[in-house]
Amino acid sequence: MRRASVSIASNIAEGKARSSRKDFRQFVTIAIGSNWELQTQLALAKRFNYANEIMILETETVCHEVARMLNGLSAYLLKPARIS
Repeated sequence: MRRASVSIASNIAEGKARSSRKDFRQFVTIAIGSNWELQTQLALAKRFNYANEIMILETETVCHEVARMLNGLSAYLLKPARIS
């Protein structure tokens, strides 16, 4: 779970450092996949009683918020860049 959660932030940072919006969006897509991976691991932890259910529910709530933000960022990066 730690590796998946660190991967979310790391992919956003690496994508931002790339030279194009297309590359950035690709890394955001990878971050979305890492968020799904974390949610899957949380579901398994709940199923096998590996963690406190309240902690799992709070973490799932954060994952859902992160998913909304990543999906919004991904949609934004699909739009043509405005030249200032």
